[in-house]
Amino acid sequence: MKHTNKILGTMLLSVAIFTSCADMDPLEYAFEKPANMEGMEYLADYEALKDYKSENSSVSPDFKLGIALAATEYNNNGMWTRLANANFDEVVAGNEMKMASIVNEKGAMDFGTVSAFVTNAENYGMNVYGHTLAWHSQQPVKWLNTILADKEIDVDPEAKVEVEDYAFDYTKSDGFPFWSEINAEIKGTASIGMKNGCLEISNAVAASQNYFLQYHIGDGLPTKTDQEYILKVMIKGSSEGSLSVGVGPWSGRANGSISFGTDWEEKEFKFTAVADGGHIMTQSGSFVGTIQIKSVRIVHLETPVMEIAKPIVSNGDAEGDDVTNFVSVECQGKSQGGCTIATGAGYKGSRGFVIDGSNNPSASQNWDTQFFVYANEPLKEGDKIHFSFRYRADVAANSECQTHNTPGAYIHWNAGSGLAVNFTNDWQTFDKTIVVNADMVGSGGQMQTFAWNLAASRGANKYYFDDIVMEKLVSANSIPLTDQEKKDTLIWAMDKWISGMMEACDGKVKAWDVVNEAISGGDPDSEGVYALQHDNGDANNFFWQDYLGDLDYVRTAVAKAREYGPEDIKLFINDYNLESDWDDNAKLKSLIAWIKRWEADGVTKIDGIGTQMHLTYYSNEDIQASKEKHITKMFELMAASGKLVRVSELDIAFKDAEGNNLTAEQMSDEQLRKVSAFYKWLIQQYINIIPAAQQYGFCIWTAVDADPSTSWTHQQLYGLWDKNFNRTHAYAGFADGLAGK
Repeated sequence: MKHTNKILGTMLLSVAIFTSCADMDPLEYAFEKPANMEGMEYLADYEALKDYKSENSSVSPDFKLGIALAATEYNNNGMWTRLANANFDEVVAGNEMKMASIVNEKGAMDFGTVSAFVTNAENYGMNVYGHTLAWHSQQPVKWLNTILADKEIDVDPEAKVEVEDYAFDYTKSDGFPFWSEINAEIKGTASIGMKNGCLEISNAVAASQNYFLQYHIGDGLPTKTDQEYILKVMIKGSSEGSLSVGVGPWSGRANGSISFGTDWEEKEFKFTAVADGGHIMTQSGSFVGTIQIKSVRIVHLETPVMEIAKPIVSNGDAEGDDVTNFVSVECQGKSQGGCTIATGAGYKGSRGFVIDGSNNPSASQNWDTQFFVYANEPLKEGDKIHFSFRYRADVAANSECQTHNTPGAYIHWNAGSGLAVNFTNDWQTFDKTIVVNADMVGSGGQMQTFAWNLAASRGANKYYFDDIVMEKLVSANSIPLTDQEKKDTLIWAMDKWISGMMEACDGKVKAWDVVNEAISGGDPDSEGVYALQHDNGDANNFFWQDYLGDLDYVRTAVAKAREYGPEDIKLFINDYNLESDWDDNAKLKSLIAWIKRWEADGVTKIDGIGTQMHLTYYSNEDIQASKEKHITKMFELMAASGKLVRVSELDIAFKDAEGNNLTAEQMSDEQLRKVSAFYKWLIQQYINIIPAAQQYGFCIWTAVDADPSTSWTHQQLYGLWDKNFNRTHAYAGFADGLAGK
């Protein structure tokens, strides 16, 4: 039979959903009694969902039963609010507490919805769980990129140059093209128009209000909010006076005045735009006489263009461990890889790069031993490159220098005059500026790597490099922020964001996803631990860890949350696919390993792990068995971690034996009962495996059936209620599992 509104009607709805809402006004909601209720009548006997926690002695008394809703939906105090309050004790805002929902493209923060949400929940006796403080998605990307933009070179203000943004020359205009208005009071004694090769405004009688004579002297401005400009007007009057000016659109202008005399002068009004674009409004009703205007300009000041050095390699002093820009090949069977860094191998006993050429005597080619310096960006013909480094060898030797695209992708045998250095046992310094030529880039039009052939002298040897500087000399009036400046800027931004959120919540939100979806699910390190997520080319994302580092990203978020949050705050790392069977729960194992690394500073404390659990029930028994096995294993690993465990975003889809995701209308009663049994099994596994002291609770992400057109996953999801807010079999399954039946 099909699952179509099998429930008992208005009476059952009010009993089933709203029994614990006696203090609320009754909700009028009626529909026709379904024609077929067979097999669904038993749902009327169930209590409100949260009542079943107390029936199971294995459930922690602190267990939170949560529901995810739109904060605006909850604030409406309608059906969703009543459903949540009756059946759950915690509510999560699906999106409204994420950074992009609150911080606009200019960095301004609006916590109005959040504050109302938290207050509303408190009034109903509901907890709010915070989701989320740090993430790469749903971020105010434009603002974050703006604060990391290149900074203008600091020069004497007198050295700045004027750049014209807008100009209108009345001496070349056939007529006055802009808006004007003369009040009836002075209609017969005032005029605005072109005369004597300029704009002329005449007024024989002073108006009672200055704005009774007003006109635009420029329109269609390209000005941008918060940018500084100078309005310049070539003007004179029949006598000394002043002109009221306002620059911007009707919705908001920067206002001021311009004084003028009886001789032609270009007068200035400095302003900061309060809105984008607009016009130049002028008013002169109080002035008696004639005002003439030849031209109007808007300009801004910029640092003059100069040559600056842009670093294109990192860790050239070998004091860090990053060898992204430094690669080596050592003769006889050693594959290309990151160059070795050794303590004591650098200049004056510091750390340095070491290339082992002990097998050079058996080399067949000069390039069998090589050292590559790989730039962060492609280099093209005409690029000017400044190169400096220290170098030596155990035994005197010569070398050759080639150009490559990536290391090993050979382009040309000669990387430029003087780059093929001769080694001695003493440290030497190379310092030279070269211009990339056509041979160096080859037919592809670009190169990215300088490669030293170190087997040119066949004798066994070791080669050492240190203090490598590679810079691209560019003409610009701004320079990129340093890595430290970017890090400091983002720490400031995170502080502003988290402190603002905690202030808005007023200490009432006691638990948070402090970091969401940090683990990549791939690229394991030598310990088999997956890497964190990093820039994936999607301009809609912003990866804080690319600037703060894998450790400080999380440590900073945790530190700020504890600094500004309530004393008893609980902080979770939330992620998806922790139940993954395809990698034997490797993502969860990696997350647990990363938590140990983050906490290794002895200061950072992470209280719990959130597992999202966006699941599918598979009719294929073998697939389903594998899924269930690794869900069990996930709970076991989480229990062993000693952290609080929260199922944070539970929803369930269904696939038939052929792998099709079925809609609610396509599902048989038997299939719906299998979904119900899966819900029951899940909550029982959690309660049976997770010790009571570690049980934070469950959050239902999709409480009401969602079809592919409304589901966030674009597939049918099966909730505890159908689309008409009637209980489904899944309600019974979850309730029975929670009760331990």
